[in-house]
Amino acid sequence: MVKRSRSERARRVEEREATARIQAAWQASIPAGVAKEFNARVAEAIARGPAPRPVDMAPGTKPNPPRPGHEPKAPKEANRPRRRY
Repeated sequence: MVKRSRSERARRVEEREATARIQAAWQASIPAGVAKEFNARVAEAIARGPAPRPVDMAPGTKPNPPRPGHEPKAPKEANRPRRRY
């Protein structure tokens, strides 16, 4: 756990209080119907929870195609003539 200095903890408390004041002022400035709909959407999003983790896939598979210019190399020819020295 990270230790925070007294001044940093105080600054964070002030930031939280300022955020709460700004949020309260914003909610007071919008119409009641809009605020009610917004709060319902927020509650729905919180109930839904975080998005599921994407499936682990090898690089270059269909959802993550290679970047342009970084395509895989073509396989080497198997029947090339051998060099003679």
